[in-house]
This record gives sequence, structure tokens and C-alpha cells, in this order.
Amino acid sequence: MTALALEQDHRRSALHDRRTLLFVTLGVLLFLVSLLGLSLGATGIPLSRVLSVLGDALTGHVAPGGDALIILQVRLPRLLLGLLIGAALASSGAMMQGLFRNPLADPGLIGVSAGAALAAAATIVLGDKLLAPLVGSLPFSALPIGAFAGGLITMLGLYLVATRSGRTSIATMLLAGVAFAALAGAGMGLFSYLSDDRQLRDLTFWTLGSLSGSTWTKVIAVTPFVLPTLLAMPFLARGLNALSLGEAEAFHLGIPVQRVKAAAILFVALAIGASVAAAGMIGFVGIVVPHVLRLMAGANHKMLLPASSLLGAALLVAADTVARIIVAPAELPIGILTAAIGAPFFLWLLLRRQGGIAP
Repeated sequence: MTALALEQDHRRSALHDRRTLLFVTLGVLLFLVSLLGLSLGATGIPLSRVLSVLGDALTGHVAPGGDALIILQVRLPRLLLGLLIGAALASSGAMMQGLFRNPLADPGLIGVSAGAALAAAATIVLGDKLLAPLVGSLPFSALPIGAFAGGLITMLGLYLVATRSGRTSIATMLLAGVAFAALAGAGMGLFSYLSDDRQLRDLTFWTLGSLSGSTWTKVIAVTPFVLPTLLAMPFLARGLNALSLGEAEAFHLGIPVQRVKAAAILFVALAIGASVAAAGMIGFVGIVVPHVLRLMAGANHKMLLPASSLLGAALLVAADTVARIIVAPAELPIGILTAAIGAPFFLWLLLRRQGGIAP
């Protein structure tokens, strides 16, 4: 074996070890954050008790009431919903950044989340006013469907506006996203004006973002939308890696470019729609997580997409835990925390790309 081949084998081995270490670290982080999420809150529960209740639940010998009720009926569905939504937001951000070949792309920044929220608001207000008298109370699963439709329409609109002659302009996309978000904001204002007191509280929930009110019903309704999407996204990694070289280059490498674009748009709309329907508009997770991972382990989407899911889930659960204890016994909307973390990071990223801050 030549020296060059030995060096290549050494590099591949080192890269494999580094990625393995990254995934093990993210897995341990996610496990620890999840335990803290079940333990901390307005009513603190020792970790030993949390583990005991979970063990009893697995064996089917759970004592009714007390800590078991709080853990299994309040905090565990909230934890699972946070894991799903955090993973969906972060992996969708990584997917969009790969699709548009720009680390500043994010579902919240370009208006996809706003479009999904507008559709969810329409489902709440118009569904109650027009459909509820005919079919009764709308099931929660109607919200992810409506939000998915809104996210998909917004994403397709952005793509059509920003693409000319097979090339997508990032600047046009961002500007169009601002316009889409403004239109969605106007629509949200209109629905707020038309809503009653209960509907107005629900609409406020969408704008601030929160995991409060999480139930097993919500988890069951959101899982069919988010989980298959998370499992399918890594299969687009090869196509996204090729697109980073340019669309023409990807086509010559044998990548079905238009099919990859369509699948990416569909998956992002599905994940963001369900996330917005369940927890409202939670911003900046999709831009912070993928960029941090790119700095740590490179831009290979085979690593980036699953790693973003793990870190995004851990970040959102951690933010939700802080939101529950920072103003206890009240609760801070989680969207406020993610914006407080993400907005300065986004400004730093902009300055760094312009050369205002040294890399």
C-alpha cells in the first residue's frame, strides 16, 4: 500500500472517529437534558424518583397520583413533543441551507413558519366558525394538516419567485420571505380581529411559541407528520452534498436535481407545518443548530442532518426547561428564549460573513 493510500485511510479513520464521538456526545447530552426536563419545574422531582417512575411505567406497575402523575401525564408528553419539534426545526434548517446553498436560510427567516402559522390560525378561526357547526369540534390533527398546507404553499411560492432559469437567488428568496412574512402577519392580525376570546388566546400561543398544554393526544397527532420526515431526510444527503457544488454540477453527477428539490420542499413544509401547529412559531433553532454543527464537524449532510436532529431536540428541551423554571410558578414562552439566543447569533453570523468579525 502506497504512502498516499495510507494517509487517506488514516484521514478516513480519524473522520469516522470524530463523527462517532460527536454522535455519542450528542446522544449523552440529549439523555441528560431529557432527564432534567422531567425532573425540573414548578414542582421539583429528584432524578432517582424520575428513573423509578419511568422504570415502573415500563413494567406496568405505576402507583397512581403524585409524582407519577406529573411525570407521565404532564412532563413526559411535553418532553416528547419538544424532542420531535426541536429535531424537526433544526433538521429543516439544515435541509433549507443545503437546498439554497446558504447558511443564513431558515424556515422562520424566510416566512415559511409565518405561512404555516397563518394557515393554523385560519384553521382555528374559520374552522370553528364554518366547520364546527356542521361536523362538531375539529380534531387536533386538523391543525398539522392546515399548517402543512400553509408551509407548503409558502415554500413553493418562495421557490417560484426566487428561481429563474433553473437558478435560485438567495437575495430574492430572503426579500420575498420578508414580503410573505408581512402578508402572513396581516392575515394573523385579521384573524385576531375576527376571533373570540378563546380563539384569541390560541392565536397568541402561535405567535409566542410554547410547549405548554402538551398532551398525549398532541404527541400522537404530530408524530405521523414529523417522525417519517426525520427518518426520510438523511436519504437526501447525497443530493444536497452534490447541490453544494451547484445545480449543473449535481446534474452531471447523476443527481435528479428537481426531484431532490421537490422532496426537500415537501419534507420542510411537512415538518414545519406540524411543528407550528403544535407549538407555535419558535424561531432561530433552524439556523443556530446547523451552523454550530458545521463549525464542529463540517458540511457533509450525511452527518449534518441526523446530528442537527439530535442537537435541535436537546436545545429545545433545554430551552423549555429554562422557560418553566426561570419565572416559576409562571412560564415564559419558549419563543422568547430561542429568539434571545438566536438573534445575537444571527447578527454575529452576518458580521462574520461580511468580515466585520474575524473568523
